[in-house]
Amino acid sequence: MSNAYDIIARYDPEFPRKRAGNLLTDTTEFMNIQYGDVIELDGKHFLVLRDEKERSFGVEDPKYWVKRCRQLDTGERKILKLVFYEKFPVSLGSMQIECFRSPRKEARILDLVRGDGRFMQGYSRDDAVGNNVRVLDVVKGDLLSLAIDKLEADHRTYFFELLPDILEKFAEACRAIDFLHRHGENHGDIRRDHLWLEHGTGNYVWIDFDYTYEFQESPSGLDIFGLGNLLLYLAGKKFCTTFNIPRPEFDGLSNVHLEPADFSMLFKNRLSNLRKVYPYVPETLNNVLMHFSTASEVFYPSVGEMLEELLPCIDEIRRGRINA
Repeated sequence: MSNAYDIIARYDPEFPRKRAGNLLTDTTEFMNIQYGDVIELDGKHFLVLRDEKERSFGVEDPKYWVKRCRQLDTGERKILKLVFYEKFPVSLGSMQIECFRSPRKEARILDLVRGDGRFMQGYSRDDAVGNNVRVLDVVKGDLLSLAIDKLEADHRTYFFELLPDILEKFAEACRAIDFLHRHGENHGDIRRDHLWLEHGTGNYVWIDFDYTYEFQESPSGLDIFGLGNLLLYLAGKKFCTTFNIPRPEFDGLSNVHLEPADFSMLFKNRLSNLRKVYPYVPETLNNVLMHFSTASEVFYPSVGEMLEELLPCIDEIRRGRINA
């Protein structure tokens, strides 16, 4: 009977025997799966290299149920997402929304978006005891937010020279989410570390679809608020928060009075009313941003309706470049 080392040695004879771990067909105890183990899945073998990490708020958090692997017969790098269940509430104004992980929901979306470059690619298989494992291609790129952070332009230059093209691509990423909604699905966890900039193509690529939520009043509502939050980041070149509002940039800005209504409904410390710190932000774009603020009484019922108001703003910013 084969063991992990025998299988590894067939494809990588130089792999040290002492580093070979266990041959696994049951992935239930994912915390115990580590470097050198081999996961057997539907006749294919995946050498575990490390746990994946998620970069959020400047901190790397290990995701012990997500394994960076090498598929031994092809040498390709893959990501295996193992079954992990959790749930938590999200507050949206006075509403509480129950969010939870659903591996099979992510598996459905992988089938739905196969061949669509706006989404990460992969497939799912059940292990020997019925755990749904998703086998994912590695997105060759980096977080879009990191690419934005690395831009050295000041905000005014960024806003007029770079943002229009960024918003064009963001609009296509929004259409990708609308595609999910029209097929009865949602992304479930739209945030800046789940949208990647793919090297070579320049595509914006969505990753991680295993969260879902129950929000009967608006089945797509949390996704739409996630898009609004991302738009706020892109328009501001960062999140303007109560801790980093750029007061020195304009004469007299220190006298600007900020009110609770100027801030995001989803994240209370993030400024939605960007015109108060960047007066050159067109009112039309600011109006889109304010739909996601605590002041708003009207919310976008669909991604399409948000795009109807966002798309004209792109040309308006381009025209405003002349007078910037």
